[in-house]
Amino acid sequence: MTRTSPVSRFPVPDLEALPEDIRSRILAVQEKSGFIPNIFLALAHRPDEFRAFFAYHDALMEKPGGLTKAEREMIVVATSAANQCQYCVVAHGAILRIRAKNPLIADQISANYRKAEITPRQRVLLDFAMKASQEAAAVEASDLQALAEHGFSQEDVWDMAAIVAFFAMSNRLANIADIRPNPEFYNLGR
Repeated sequence: MTRTSPVSRFPVPDLEALPEDIRSRILAVQEKSGFIPNIFLALAHRPDEFRAFFAYHDALMEKPGGLTKAEREMIVVATSAANQCQYCVVAHGAILRIRAKNPLIADQISANYRKAEITPRQRVLLDFAMKASQEAAAVEASDLQALAEHGFSQEDVWDMAAIVAFFAMSNRLANIADIRPNPEFYNLGR
């Protein structure tokens, strides 16, 4: 499967023209994964925003805490599906399959997390994430209590909300820029 359309509706700079820190990060990702995810190329034309985006991404998605890395990716996949973000569903679905060591989980969660083969803890996590994503003004103390009953701390709830908020922005940028998933994502973790 080969992509013939542009990476983005917006300019995509040549790797050689990028500031050294950004070029180095992109090349490190390419070395690790075997390809350059289109989001890196699409955001690279705005270096300050690229740095801020990936710094916050890493702060949310790569840190230790009460949420596993797979649970963090579940939030991204479920809420990105609700936001109709093809790039994030496919790209983070691949990461979820790898982190969960489950080739089916991303498809199940993106189609309908309520029918996915997940634990009760993960179900309450995704119930909260979807509510925060789609009707944040309706979040109440009882929602946080339900999370606490499944072992989630206040810090975990903050992480959930921050992931939802960050990827709401990411989903909108990816949709407006028409960033498509790299073909390589479709087979990862299967």
